[in-house]
Amino acid sequence: MDTFSISATNLNHLVFNSEELATIRAIGVYRGKQELFVTQAPEILENLKTIAKIESSESSNRIEGIVVSRHRIEEIIEHPKELLKNRSEQEVAGYRDALQLIHESAEYMLLTSNVVLHLHALICRYTSNPGGRWKSTDNEIIETGADGRKSVRFKAISAVQTPFAMSDWENAYKEAIQKTDPLIVIPLAIFDFLCVHPFLDGNGRTSRLLTLLMLHQNNYEVGRYISLERLFEDSKESYYETLQKSSRNWHEGSHDIKPWLNYFWGILLRAYRELEEKVSDIKGGKGSKTEWIRRVVQTRTGPFSIADIQAQCPNIGRPMIKLVLDDLKKEGTIKLQGKGRGAKWIRV
Repeated sequence: MDTFSISATNLNHLVFNSEELATIRAIGVYRGKQELFVTQAPEILENLKTIAKIESSESSNRIEGIVVSRHRIEEIIEHPKELLKNRSEQEVAGYRDALQLIHESAEYMLLTSNVVLHLHALICRYTSNPGGRWKSTDNEIIETGADGRKSVRFKAISAVQTPFAMSDWENAYKEAIQKTDPLIVIPLAIFDFLCVHPFLDGNGRTSRLLTLLMLHQNNYEVGRYISLERLFEDSKESYYETLQKSSRNWHEGSHDIKPWLNYFWGILLRAYRELEEKVSDIKGGKGSKTEWIRRVVQTRTGPFSIADIQAQCPNIGRPMIKLVLDDLKKEGTIKLQGKGRGAKWIRV
């Protein structure tokens, strides 16, 4: 489809100013640094991975109005066989499974329409919603204003056209990623996916999973350690505003993709800076085992056990963790909740 931002016609007409080129170069520099982080601070990155998975599952669902307490999300992420209590927890568990697949197998997942369907099936696997199939009826992207009034922001591709549009999208991406910088192709491909809006439900969450998949496959690994979904949620107003601006006249192929591109690059740059700051802070004197345990405790929002902390600090022994928890108890930062073997700590 020539309306696609990743079509050869539209890519050939893209022109970037000096500020945009500087942003692309800056992200490229950070990509080079990530190799240093992996070799110099593997333990730190493993702990950041655990936190990122929790934050990603929480934020990506919360953007869509699916709210589950942080404590329950931690339990669902850390214990895959955890009994799911309601629809919202089912949605979180599905996102967890899709996220895990991407983290473990991104390099083997050739981006095709079938992969998109599979990711959608995963996020729906615990719900009654039949996932893994294109929409059966036409849908519109509805916007709710501050006054509560709803209006049609964008009319997506029709249900009849969707299978063909997704096939075209797949082919356009394959061609574009071979010839053009991934930092340009990836956000454009995600934008086109959202304009097609191929599912009746779950388009936003699937788009964020695809973002991670594409970035991993092109060696932009920051999403493993810093939750991009959290950054999207933190800037949710800009997220929707730039999508709205860039989607005008998309069907005619005369849309302005720059608002969305600049927003996407800004998120990626912010993620890399946050990663660098966290690694530098921990390695630069704040990275003792005691300090790392304290930092992990600060991220907990519900009851936790020593085993829960050890799961996030795999290279720190249980006795060390217990000593730090005892110190935090004396300081009044945490307290024991319950008695016996089932007792857990909780932040005060």
